[in-house]
Order: sequence, then structure tokens, then C-alpha cells
Amino acid sequence: MYHQIHTYTELQQQIHDDLRIQHPEWVKSNGESPMCDSYEARLTELLDASTRTGSNGSIAALIAPSNRQ
Repeated sequence: MYHQIHTYTELQQQIHDDLRIQHPEWVKSNGESPMCDSYEARLTELLDASTRTGSNGSIAALIAPSNRQ
């Protein structure tokens, strides 16, 4: 199910939630997930770099086509 995302904060939360849903094996019994945290941090770096360079490309352009569903 898709819903429209309006803010950067909503995007971060959606990614946070989706990673944990799609990869429950990455989530430890205490709720921590270093692997998910690593993916989230990398995506944040990519988005920040895209913003700094003035790119007007979509967020989807940062995701490799082989990873899209």
C-alpha cells in the first residue's frame, strides 16, 4: 500500500518502518537494528548530497532500478 509523502521527516519515517518490515531478520530482540540504521544513514547522505548539488532529480532516481518494486 502506498501513501503520499509530503515532508522529508515523513520520508525518513517511512524508510525506517519499511526496512524493519521488509527485513525482520535485521532487527534484534531489543528492537535495535544496526543494519537498518546503516541503510538509513547512507540514504540520508545521498539525499543531502543531492540537495547540496542542487539536483532537481527525484528521490526515485537515487535508487537503483534493480532495487525498485
